[in-house]
Amino acid sequence: MASFKTDLYQQLLFFAVFLSVSGVTSFSELFFIKEPHDVTVMRRDAVVLDCQAHGEAPIGIRWLKNGARITESERVYLLANSSLFISEVESRKDKSDEGFYQCLAQNKYGSILSQRARLTIASLSTFTQQPASITVMEGSVARFACKIMATPPPIITWEFNRVTLPLATERITVLPSGVLQIQGVERTDAGSYRCVATNIASRRRSSEAVLTVIAAPTPRVPQRPRILAGPQNLTVSLHSTALLECMATGNPRPLISWSRADHKSIDVHKTKVLGNGNLLISDVKPQHAGIYFCRATTPGTRNYTIAAANITVIAPPSLVEWPESVTRPRAGTARFVCVAEGFPTPQITWLKNGEPVHSNGRIKMYNSKLVINQIIPEDDGIYQCQAENEQGSVLAMARLIVVMSDNRPSAPRNVRADTVSSSAILLAWDRPMYNSDKVIAYSVHYMKAEGLNNEEYQIVIGNDTTRYIIDDLEAGRNYTFYIVAYMPMGASRMSDHVIQRTLEDVPLRAPELSLTSRSPSDIQVSWQPLSHKMSRGRVSAYRLSYRTSTDGAVTQLELSGHKTHHLLEGLQPDSTYLLRIAAATSVGWGEPSAWTSHRTPKASSTKVPLAPELQLESLNCTTVVLRWHLPAGSSTGLQGYKLSYHEESEPEGQPTQIPPHQRQHTIGGLGHSRLWPQMLSHNALLDQWPSVAGEREYYKFWRHRWDVYRVVHLLDQQSPIL
Repeated sequence: MASFKTDLYQQLLFFAVFLSVSGVTSFSELFFIKEPHDVTVMRRDAVVLDCQAHGEAPIGIRWLKNGARITESERVYLLANSSLFISEVESRKDKSDEGFYQCLAQNKYGSILSQRARLTIASLSTFTQQPASITVMEGSVARFACKIMATPPPIITWEFNRVTLPLATERITVLPSGVLQIQGVERTDAGSYRCVATNIASRRRSSEAVLTVIAAPTPRVPQRPRILAGPQNLTVSLHSTALLECMATGNPRPLISWSRADHKSIDVHKTKVLGNGNLLISDVKPQHAGIYFCRATTPGTRNYTIAAANITVIAPPSLVEWPESVTRPRAGTARFVCVAEGFPTPQITWLKNGEPVHSNGRIKMYNSKLVINQIIPEDDGIYQCQAENEQGSVLAMARLIVVMSDNRPSAPRNVRADTVSSSAILLAWDRPMYNSDKVIAYSVHYMKAEGLNNEEYQIVIGNDTTRYIIDDLEAGRNYTFYIVAYMPMGASRMSDHVIQRTLEDVPLRAPELSLTSRSPSDIQVSWQPLSHKMSRGRVSAYRLSYRTSTDGAVTQLELSGHKTHHLLEGLQPDSTYLLRIAAATSVGWGEPSAWTSHRTPKASSTKVPLAPELQLESLNCTTVVLRWHLPAGSSTGLQGYKLSYHEESEPEGQPTQIPPHQRQHTIGGLGHSRLWPQMLSHNALLDQWPSVAGEREYYKFWRHRWDVYRVVHLLDQQSPIL
């Protein structure tokens, strides 16, 4: 049988090669010469969205907006070259031309969809951040900021006493983000400042902010460097510009330097420093992503402070592997592959003649692949893969040609199925009514009847039998079957489908138990339902068994098959219990799980408050804020908290006493190091903790700057990531 299958596959492969080299693949493709692109226009302006397709005539063009067909009107209509013309762009709430546009081209071979183009109407909102008045010391630094929402992004300039300031001088820097920086403030800098935002839509001026300059003490007191405005995390598009601000003060004036956390060198060809230390990266590429450090250092000393920010580079999809056109016989299989890269990872969707492809019994989509089994004439057409993320989309196309044969056999008849066991079903059928003498093989197709996107399996057998046992099925499952007959020059239609269910069996294994105690006299028993493959049918019941480690007497409980947890109560405190579970189907009980042990808490532990749940926030490179809340029922008799922290590899310092009403605490003056804080709830029983050391609970937090926090419980339990 094995050698026969090999010979049959070779015949079918030869048949496919014959079709591909016999000239059938020559056809006129349909493709776009021009496609629409993103555009930003003024309200009431006219706009043209280009679309031009090439291929065998006649070619029809229609336009879609947000996936719906556009109806032409006196204001919106197609030009002679198939481009879309909007004579007067509207932006009313009930009727706006903003949205995503695509054109659909069609000829006798099929249809293709263009890339998406976004039409945006220019706007300039009110300011979301107004500059604020400040008072600074002569010789220090001053900073004003404003923010505004606008499309396209506005150009920001600043006015001093209503006179426009230059974008950059020896002391003044205007950042593209809308920030004005003044170094070495002089008395003449005192006055009114406002920012001006301008784009094609409009121009807006912010409210005025006053800079007051006060005299500096003589002599000036030395000051450690302090970063007034550090860099912020950025998400920037490929080929755009990234700006990391860093403004520091100190006496003497600190020096600003930049570095990367991964120790890679900063791209000197694409970066420059604006003003006294702001880092500007032009034409951003993926290699510019990462964590950047701004370091402000007192000249001639080791006194410094650091701030950091992460740059994330997002990129539109680009194709690295395209689908290829194929020619396939009826009842054959076609496979298209489409691989794209970009960030975030692009989502792949498939289109046929401009419409989404949906998975069914024959058509499957696996990640970047489209597989069409048991091809029928209606599968002929143009297929496109569309890779899309928030930055845009890209499409690629391929043609599927279905070749027909006039002498193909009719479909196998009278297909029936009988269940043999929990894993086997017997299929039987009658030969085709027409051209059955030309049949060289049959293919048996089967798949799970329930669920979505199930994989279809195919087995090829010889023409000398019309019965076959499929014996690798899951227990207690419904399966769909059909048969196809093959001849040298083609294949039959699919037979009628039949559905048959395998028998149930006992479960392959028991669930895994999870055990916790909420009090010294109970155990909460939890488990996850078994997968269908492991349960081998519908679980009808669970049997939970338990005993103490010193007693051989076992207590058994039978629970409903729908349950996933059970609370054991009335247990002995400070005792070790052994537990196991078994699952049953209608056939019978499976093997029980191994014994799992759990020790109930001591009775005295109910009087000790549980540890607070901590959250840490880094304000800057030397300061963190701790916030906490108590678990339910832990506030009774609370007299306060003890907070301890220490640097890695350093001894623990004296704990800080915190009153019971307080829920946050700030720790400042930290070095650039790892920090180990821990916290205890304090009540009158805290002094007795040495006697209940086995029950003491507290948390350690490990953190390294710009890493995530993970809370690790001393009893080998883990909390979620904060």
